Amino acid sequence: MNKRERIQTVFLYGVFICYILFLIKLLLFSRVSLFDLFNNQRNSERSINLIPFYSIKEYIFSNSATIKRFAFSNVVGNIVIFMPLGTYLLLFKKNKKVINNLFFIFIVSLFIEIIQGILGIGASDIDDIILNCLGGLVGILGYKFLLFILRDKKKVRVAITILSAIGLPVLLFLLFKVRLRL
Repeated sequence: MNKRERIQTVFLYGVFICYILFLIKLLLFSRVSLFDLFNNQRNSERSINLIPFYSIKEYIFSNSATIKRFAFSNVVGNIVIFMPLGTYLLLFKKNKKVINNLFFIFIVSLFIEIIQGILGIGASDIDDIILNCLGGLVGILGYKFLLFILRDKKKVRVAITILSAIGLPVLLFLLFKVRLRL
């Protein structure tokens, strides 16, 4: 590995770490601060949905414009936030099999939903897991599509590095400046 490739690798891992920190902030600490999380006076609301597509169906058939806006941001948001995970998994892992990486994304999403349920931060919803896996699949397919178009793993790596460089300022802004109280 030459010096340029090492710098590129360090940069990509740095962006990936920022992405993971953003996920943790968004999914675990957007509704409650770390201080409040361990405050025994805090009112925790636990909501668990184990019926697939129940929440999505409720969103679609709701007559409220507010619920429809929330539904759109929730559905699209759950897909979009896991797209980079699918892409980075294929970029960093030797195993490029879609099913193995999709299973890993499922486990990560399941773990997050379990933590949200145990700690009473947000709603634990099977639909979130489904949408997160869909987002991860889009990321995986995006990597595969780039590989199909560019026909070279090094070129794909460069393309993802460029996309990461474009997305990094936005990610850092969201991570450090924006209070994500959803």
